[in-house]
Amino acid sequence: MKKNFRVLRELFRIRFQHLMLFRLGFFGPFFVDGSLFAVQLMVFGAVYSNVDRIGAWGEGEMILFIGPFSLINAVGMAFYFFGIRQVPDKIRNGELDLYLTKPVSPLLRLTFEQINPGSLPLIAMSLCIIGYGARRAGIVPHAEDVLLYLGWLAVMILLHYDMMVLIRSVCFYLVTNAKLEQLEDAALELCMKLPGIAFYGIYRIVFCFLLPYGLMATLPVQSILGELRWQAALQGLAVAAAFTGLTACAWKRGLRHYNSASS
Repeated sequence: MKKNFRVLRELFRIRFQHLMLFRLGFFGPFFVDGSLFAVQLMVFGAVYSNVDRIGAWGEGEMILFIGPFSLINAVGMAFYFFGIRQVPDKIRNGELDLYLTKPVSPLLRLTFEQINPGSLPLIAMSLCIIGYGARRAGIVPHAEDVLLYLGWLAVMILLHYDMMVLIRSVCFYLVTNAKLEQLEDAALELCMKLPGIAFYGIYRIVFCFLLPYGLMATLPVQSILGELRWQAALQGLAVAAAFTGLTACAWKRGLRHYNSASS
């Protein structure tokens, strides 16, 4: 543990120094992602200028729904998104060899070597969105509600990370995973616009269990609203645990299947 901490600290230091040499690379993601969720807020504002509610949720609840997605995206962009996105290229060109020879977990190093501090302000902005949504929804949460909400956010961030790693672990067996990445982007874009409560039947199976992006923002919002039933909570935890185990298994098996550039 102490060794991993020292490695991470050094990776963060080197990455921060590199980014500060190129200021656009440091601040660019903040403006790009911030603009994305600002547009999303304006879209929902336009929708709710004509209707009072969509399903059971009003404008405040939908703003609360945007907030967790923004926060999950911000945490990912700041810490692991850019590192994990490079996994397929490193498998194909043999660069993964360099990670296998180091005295630290290759997945740990791949995860954090491309951290992007320029995305950290997005976390603060996301918290502001959540606070604004809670105010519009008339919610005054207690301390235990906030802790439960943060717990669900942590579980959903882990689930998002698991999905990213799992989809890119396919490259241990196939030449490319481009189609899977396109599916990932399409599913994320859809689930960023529609909460999980809007999916029924086969759509619920697909977007809440097979590609569980529909759970990522929905469960935290339901928890803070007091709408999360224990059956749904258990299902959400089971899905997160199942994908964590599946991801760990797929990564370990993939490493054993990996044909290094030196072999």
